[in-house]
Amino acid sequence: MEIIQKPVITEKMTAQGEKLNRYGFIVDKRANKLQIKQAIKELYEVEVVAVNTMNYVGKRKSRYTKTGIIAGKTNAFKKAVVTLAEGENIDFFSNI
Repeated sequence: MEIIQKPVITEKMTAQGEKLNRYGFIVDKRANKLQIKQAIKELYEVEVVAVNTMNYVGKRKSRYTKTGIIAGKTNAFKKAVVTLAEGENIDFFSNI
């Protein structure tokens, strides 16, 4: 089970990373806070202080087109917001 799927890079999460030292990640739905903490520690080699998780439910979407109604659903996912120790940071853009 790969716990960390991808980082959340939005304006809000970037601002929190700069000011509050908090970073967001999309994680596996079955992962708990201890597993997420250990995965972040191994992957980025930083000290994690706290982990907050949120489960997002997929929403139903429909759209009217020339050929009729297209119905679908967005994916459900779990998001983790990780708070790092003072002086630690994660640079997502160093590999570009």
